[in-house]
Amino acid sequence: MVTNLFCFFLEMSDTSALESLVEMGFTQNRAKKALAATGNQGIESAMDWLVEHEDDPDIEEEIETSEPVPEETESTEMTEDMDTSAGRAFLTEEEKEKQTKRMMELIAQKQREREEREKREKIEQEKQRRKQGQELSAIRQRLQEQEMQKLADDRRKEKQEELKARERVREKIARDKAERARKFGGATAEPVSPPAETPIPASALSPSSPTQEPPVKKEYDQCRIQIRLLDGSALSQTFRAREQLAAVRVYVELNWPGGAGEPFNLLTTFPRRVFTEDDMEKPLQELGLVPSAVLIVAKK
Repeated sequence: MVTNLFCFFLEMSDTSALESLVEMGFTQNRAKKALAATGNQGIESAMDWLVEHEDDPDIEEEIETSEPVPEETESTEMTEDMDTSAGRAFLTEEEKEKQTKRMMELIAQKQREREEREKREKIEQEKQRRKQGQELSAIRQRLQEQEMQKLADDRRKEKQEELKARERVREKIARDKAERARKFGGATAEPVSPPAETPIPASALSPSSPTQEPPVKKEYDQCRIQIRLLDGSALSQTFRAREQLAAVRVYVELNWPGGAGEPFNLLTTFPRRVFTEDDMEKPLQELGLVPSAVLIVAKK
């Protein structure tokens, strides 16, 4: 009999706390879950739990609750427990108002904390955006400087090649004159007129004449890359042979008309090869793209 009375008062206490939470604006599922999670220690503990877990994805899911069966104790102890439970079961309007005020303060505090956290996250995102913009600007400036330096180097090399070609032609003409003098310039009884000078063919004056020194394999330090975009247009740029393939990808991203809308791969067709992220760290000469190559842009 005593056990049944204790269970009755305990159920009344839980029911009263549940009703109070519902009256404060919480759903029944949330209120039940909060009371179960705090061990039915009171409305304030339940409200604290609700504020902490209001964003849980499973907050509205129903839970199965089972009433604990208390062991029988001495009648005096049961009486005190019933009195305490009965005292907690009913709240006055003033207590409800205080608890509601406490709940609103907790909610407002959580809202302020969330706003502060979101504000810090926005500031950090803005810092990251500015940092990325500065990095892209530095890369763009470096590419422009490299292009200007490349143009100056190319012009200087062209002048050097022209001077060398002229020097080779002059040397060949001098050798030909010396050879003719040796053949026809010796002492004779009668003066012998040398044969008419045969014009030197243009191929003999060319730097690539077979009579010149054997050609030496040229080491290229520049690489001309043509990139075909998805819309059929093309980009063309000269890079250093030791630059990484990542520099080509950055150049495409910066000079793509309208900007690259989605991630892309770089590949060659003959032979077909799709370059991976590991290839981006390799020099162009190691990838076989020197002195010139055509790269195709493809969607990932």
